Amino acid sequence: MFILYNSMEKIKQFMESDKGKNFFIVLTIILVGLGSFGLGRLSKKYSSSGIKIEYPALQANTISSSTLTTNNTNTVKEGLKKPYTSSYIAPSIPKPTDTVVDKNFLASNRGSRYYPIKCSAGKNIKIENRIYFATESEAINKGYTKSTSCK
Repeated sequence: MFILYNSMEKIKQFMESDKGKNFFIVLTIILVGLGSFGLGRLSKKYSSSGIKIEYPALQANTISSSTLTTNNTNTVKEGLKKPYTSSYIAPSIPKPTDTVVDKNFLASNRGSRYYPIKCSAGKNIKIENRIYFATESEAINKGYTKSTSCK
């Protein structure tokens, strides 16, 4: 019992000294760093790929009254309730595969240049802003000029 008490007194004196305080601070920093590293590795193990937003080509996103439940209802007559409905319809965005095969040129509906379909500069145009042409003369007739970045 005396040995245990003696050891505890030595530890207490060491912790109260400047060396003991410095040792405790360094030990705390190391433990916090190791704990943070371990939590980072743990969170990486279960990470998700993020949010993926898909736009179906011909399907509009609507909220119907049968799928929406709410406590805020308008009473028209006694016992007859009219649920809240939304008339918002999300815009449908065409997919790149929806283009017609015989189209050889593309342009932005907001720009003045047209590009060959294989040109990398034309691929920067947002899909919803693209318009397609079968021939160069068709693009020129619509007021577009050929881009100098693609040959």
